[in-house]
Amino acid sequence: MTRLTSRRVRIAFAAAEVAPFIKVGGLADVAGSLPQALAAAGHDVTVYVPLHRGIDRAKHAIGDDGHTRSVPYGRASARVGYPEISREGVRTVFVRNDRRIAREKPYGYPDDDKRYAFWCRAVATDIAAGPPPDVVHAHDWHAGLLVPLVGRRTATVFTIHNLAYQGKTSAKALDVIGVRYSRKPFEQRGELNPMARGIAAADVVSTVSERYAQEILTPEFGEGLQDLLAERKGDLHGIVNGIDTSFFDPATDRHIASTYTADDLSGKAESKAALQREVGLRVDPKAPLLGVIGRLVEQKGIDLLTAVVPRLVASGAQLVVLGTGDASYEAKWREFAKASPGGLSLTLGFDAALAQRIYAGCDLFLMPSRFEPCGLGQLISLRYGTIPVVHAVGGLRDTVRDVDADPRTGNGFSFDRYAADAFQGALDRALRAYRTAGPAWDELRRRAMREDHSWGASAKRYEALYRTAVKTAVKSKR
Repeated sequence: MTRLTSRRVRIAFAAAEVAPFIKVGGLADVAGSLPQALAAAGHDVTVYVPLHRGIDRAKHAIGDDGHTRSVPYGRASARVGYPEISREGVRTVFVRNDRRIAREKPYGYPDDDKRYAFWCRAVATDIAAGPPPDVVHAHDWHAGLLVPLVGRRTATVFTIHNLAYQGKTSAKALDVIGVRYSRKPFEQRGELNPMARGIAAADVVSTVSERYAQEILTPEFGEGLQDLLAERKGDLHGIVNGIDTSFFDPATDRHIASTYTADDLSGKAESKAALQREVGLRVDPKAPLLGVIGRLVEQKGIDLLTAVVPRLVASGAQLVVLGTGDASYEAKWREFAKASPGGLSLTLGFDAALAQRIYAGCDLFLMPSRFEPCGLGQLISLRYGTIPVVHAVGGLRDTVRDVDADPRTGNGFSFDRYAADAFQGALDRALRAYRTAGPAWDELRRRAMREDHSWGASAKRYEALYRTAVKTAVKSKR
């Protein structure tokens, strides 16, 4: 382990999903965009991702070439391939073993624990065989075991994207990668917790907003790991995610009906009318159009949305919803849509192009999440001049400033207490502002659109974090 002697840092990322190759949630956006921002800043970046069957190899020109290695598997070994491509300055390595790693989707299989344990071993094997990077940056529980496998050969950063998903499983999963089980204080007897092991072993731990970094130290948000995180408090950092502002750009977005800018908002009105027509709502420029994109689950506040929607529609507001989730909520929202033709549109599933049109065409964007490590929806909605209404928690608190509390620099509406009446109060304030503010509403939109939520600012903070990790690792070897 040596100190960094130049501005250029060699970084190896490891993530279960990486945009644009395969995406389930926000992790893919981070693992796809942050490496590009770091590469643009002059750093040497490699990204490791499993070669899932759902990745379109032809589309991304992923061949069968690339080196192979023998990787320990149980008492034997398995052959793993490492085909790679370069894109926008980033080297992406697809870890391939069709039997033990590849599945159609990244998650949801009975052997996820063993698949990701073996993937971590395969990544560690490849890293150990070449010139060591300055930093290994592992993301979420899927890459948690990579941190102790890398050991002290290089500095390590472990990022928590959602502490609720820890990958808890039987300790027998360690047999797959030839690691002798030794129970840790944060594990039950016979249990393996990859998330916790990543937190415990990393030189530096980060999460995706400053507020969430504080919240996870408490029993309410700590998901049973608050004591372990308290031990790492001095090494715990929060950095708000960015978005790809070249992709999420209303001035150039080919998915929306009419492009627009902060200086010329006329295209937003046209996008609203086109969205109303597309999803079967009344075409009414004066009707407030509210958007929801995401999972219909209680983490995302679906219980609060369910409680307020009848009053919203009765008031003349329109709602367009895109997402999927708990079967009971899906059924309830089908009933809402059937009872409110022209007032509520529901699309179950996910359609990336429709999502863009919702961001562009709506007046307000709703995110009443029970907890939210960072959230990308509010950042995208701001970019499109669609004003967010959020529960002031996690990254939502860090990025949305209530207009009534801060009239000069506010960019949205928020509520502190997680309750339907508190959410309704924020909605009432937002709808009143929309209906009465006139030119002030357009000025609010312009202010939101001009904010910088690109990866550039966040990448600078990660650069500093990597240097901190290297210093910590150097000290630990003395």
